[in-house]
Amino acid sequence: MNRQPSTRIVIADDHPLFRGALRQAVSHALAGAEVSEVGSLEALTKALAEDGDADLVLLDLTMPGVQGFSGLMFLRADHPEVPVIVVSANDDPTVIRRCIEFGALGFLPKTAEVEQMGEAIRAVLDGSVWTPPGVDLSAPVDVETADMVRRLSTLTPQQVRVLMMLSEGLLNKQIAYELGVSEATVKAHVSAILTKLNVDSRTQAVIAASKIAGTAWATTGASATI
Repeated sequence: MNRQPSTRIVIADDHPLFRGALRQAVSHALAGAEVSEVGSLEALTKALAEDGDADLVLLDLTMPGVQGFSGLMFLRADHPEVPVIVVSANDDPTVIRRCIEFGALGFLPKTAEVEQMGEAIRAVLDGSVWTPPGVDLSAPVDVETADMVRRLSTLTPQQVRVLMMLSEGLLNKQIAYELGVSEATVKAHVSAILTKLNVDSRTQAVIAASKIAGTAWATTGASATI
């Protein structure tokens, strides 16, 4: 008799105690699920590259390598086929809605009980969108914000990385070194980012991202030149 493959879930959170709570919730919701844990965006990227068969990622919004919604943006661009539930201590309705707009299929407050976590996990694995009770996702969004969310969602994984580094004030040669590419490649990415976001400078690109994708996309040191 052929053995059915088990559900594979990746928990991405930099707090070991909360990873333990999420693992407990997964075990409660899905007996026999295979669970792996990572504590940074880099480790998550490596884990998904080594094992592309993950059925679900539980993603913390705040951990090393992540700024605002950048981790979610990167993950959705790099692995659009993998469902994501965002797990965060910030359960502001605006944050929840923004997560869904950027492609998450669920949002779990860190204050949720284990039973509720399990409910969310089962719902998303079944193809539904899950948010805490009482969160209204149908409220209208202003046109400018909706347009920038759409534009940010068109960035490739590498362009998201470049934009994150621009927000840190890194120069092209520094970005090139970090990514292991040429300065010409970085310039091409920056040009593409400016075009996709419909802005004229890298400073404007970082400011636009900070307004939409989280205040952690700081503008300090962003040069006005490509």
